Amino acid sequence: MSDHSQQEFDIAVVGAGLVGSTAALALANAVPNLNIVLLDAAKACMALADHSTATSVDDFDPRVVALTRDSQTLLQEVGAWPLLEAKRLCPYTDMQVWDAEGTARIAFDSSDIQEHNLGHIVENKLLVSALSERLTGAENITLLNECRVSEIQWLDGQQELNLQHDSDKPVTHVRATLVLACDGALSPLRQMMQIATREWDYGHDAIVTTVETDKAHQGIARQRFISTGPLAYLPLSRGGEGDSADEHFCSIVWSCIPERAEELMALDDREFSKELAAALEFELGDVKAVAKRFRIPLRQRHAREYIKPGFALAGDAAHTIHPLAGQGVNLGLKDVAAFVEQVQYAVTRDVPVSHYSILRRYQRQRMADNLTMMATMEGFKRLFGSKNISLRWLRNEGMRSLDKVGVLKNKIVRQAMGL
Repeated sequence: MSDHSQQEFDIAVVGAGLVGSTAALALANAVPNLNIVLLDAAKACMALADHSTATSVDDFDPRVVALTRDSQTLLQEVGAWPLLEAKRLCPYTDMQVWDAEGTARIAFDSSDIQEHNLGHIVENKLLVSALSERLTGAENITLLNECRVSEIQWLDGQQELNLQHDSDKPVTHVRATLVLACDGALSPLRQMMQIATREWDYGHDAIVTTVETDKAHQGIARQRFISTGPLAYLPLSRGGEGDSADEHFCSIVWSCIPERAEELMALDDREFSKELAAALEFELGDVKAVAKRFRIPLRQRHAREYIKPGFALAGDAAHTIHPLAGQGVNLGLKDVAAFVEQVQYAVTRDVPVSHYSILRRYQRQRMADNLTMMATMEGFKRLFGSKNISLRWLRNEGMRSLDKVGVLKNKIVRQAMGL
C-alpha cells in the first residue's frame, strides 16, 4: 500500500467494506497505472490470522454471505480467495427449500450440474480481513482510515472531497476524477449528491445468530418458509482439517414479522433454541448452543439513479434487498465487476474514466439486473408470505413440479450460481 501524501487521484472509493475494498483491489489489478484512494470512517481492519479455527458458536461472525461462483472468481482475481481458504469457509453442495404450509420440497444438488458445490458460506469479518491483507500490498492504492467525507463538490472536471478526521487533524481535501460510493445502505455520499431512493419496509425483522446443532449439517443450506417469515440454516466450517460437511455449526437468518421477532428476542437461550429447532422441524435435531442474537429491521431500498458527473454508486449504497436468497453482497460484487469493466473500456479507448457515456453504460448494465433481482425477491416474499389458500396450493404444486423437471431446475441453479 502506498504511503505517499498525494491528494489528487484518478479514482476515490469511499467505504472499505466488502464491496469498496474489492472495488479498489479490482481497479488496481485491472488498470495498474491508476492512482486510487480508499477512504473509510473506521479504523484499519486487523488481521485475523489467529482465528482460523472456531471451537464454539461465539467464535463466528453472526454476519455471513453466501458467495456465488461469480463472486468467488472476482475474489480470486484480487487475491483474497486463497486467504479465505487458509482461514475458513464452508462450501455447500445442496440446498433444500420447503413450505411449512404444505408438503412440497425442492432439493438442489451440485452433482446434478457437475459442480463440486453450489457456493460458499463465508463470515463477513474473515472476508474483510482477507481483503485488508491484500490492500496492504497494493502499490497504487492509498488507504485513508478514520476520516469522513463532510462535503463533495464537482470542480473543474474533478470531485473534491472534504475529509473530517476523527483525530484533531484539520479538514483535508482529496480530489479525484471519479468517485465510487460504497458507503452502505444509508450512504451519506448518496444523500450529499441528492440522489433520491425508492424504499419501503418489508414488515419483517431478521434475527441473526450462530448455533451448534445435534446433527451434522452435511454441507446443506436449508430454508423453510413459515407463515411469519422464512428461516435459513446456513452451514459453517470451524476451519482446520476435516470434512466441513461433518460439522455442526450453522448461521441462522430468521426473518419474521416484528411481533414474532420481539417474542423470540425476549426468550432465554434455552427456550429460543427449542423454538429454533422446532421451526426447522428438527431436521438437525436439537440446537445445543446459541450465540448472541441480533435483530435487524429489513428495508428495501433502491437509488433512482446510480450516477452523477464524476460519481457512481455501488453495493448497498445503490440497492438493498431482502436476505431471502442471500444475494445482497453478490449483487454488490457484480456492480464492482461491471464498474471495473467500464473503467477498463474507457482507459483502452483513451476516454476519461469519468466521461458520462462510461457511467451511463455502467448504470444501464447494473440497474436492469438489480431491479430484476429485487422484483424476483419481492415476488417470492409475497408468494410465500400469503395465507391465501389458492396461493398456498399454487406454490406447493409449483415447487413439486419444479423439483421433478430436472432440466429447468438445473438451469435455475446455474443462473443463480453465475454459470
